[in-house]
Amino acid sequence: MQRKAYVTGVAALLAALLAGCTGGSDDGGSTDDSNPGEAGTVTATAQPGKYTTLPEACSAVGESTLESLLPGVKEIADEQQRATAYEGEATLTYDTDRKVGCRWKVQSADATDHLFVDFERVVSYDNAVSDDNQAEELFARKVTAADLPEPTPSDTASETASSGASASASASGSAGASPTASATASGSAPATSSPSATPTDLQPRLLDDLGDEAFVDDALSSSGSTAKQRTVTVAFRTSNVIVTIEYEEQPTTVGTVPDSEEMQDKARKLASRLADSLA
Repeated sequence: MQRKAYVTGVAALLAALLAGCTGGSDDGGSTDDSNPGEAGTVTATAQPGKYTTLPEACSAVGESTLESLLPGVKEIADEQQRATAYEGEATLTYDTDRKVGCRWKVQSADATDHLFVDFERVVSYDNAVSDDNQAEELFARKVTAADLPEPTPSDTASETASSGASASASASGSAGASPTASATASGSAPATSSPSATPTDLQPRLLDDLGDEAFVDDALSSSGSTAKQRTVTVAFRTSNVIVTIEYEEQPTTVGTVPDSEEMQDKARKLASRLADSLA
């Protein structure tokens, strides 16, 4: 009887062990198989972006910079209205750690100026895609939407060929005379001068001296007989933050055209300051 009880006990123990092993095989099997996978996933998880918060947009632009971009702000006589103009108006946002912006609008005797600054912190919800890569993809879409003109590296060659043709024509028409002198004598400007053409360095283009990547866009509205409005946009990405600046000016005098070089210079200087503040 004792042996029978012992055998029965051993059988029960073996049955329990076998049941445990079977359960471990089903549950533990997937666990054992998943553990290396989980470890691999952790190893392969993309790194988060450099930035976890954003600056306060309306405080990001200093007073001296605002006075440069919005010269009419100093002309505001009422002290309270002038202070309000400096403060700007924050854009509506539901998460200040993800997106913030601020707008300013100031009228002067010569023009109405608008400034908009927007900060966006990009977060990837895909473990295989880093915040930086997600921001890079979003910035690429902004570049595409801007529809920047293709760079024309052949411009220099064309100008050189044009200059050569002018020189040949001048030489055949007046031996020993310079191209400029010949053109002047004939009452026309040299072939290389084109004052009405937009300089290449002012055309919408990618920038290589701002953040990780950047571009500038420049658009002049054509609205009939009213004064033309110029909008200069500078956008740049640094790590997982995308910053966009829109600077608009509309002169009060019909026929006056806002200066492209001056507006681009001011917008790019502001962008550089914002990039430095993020760094």
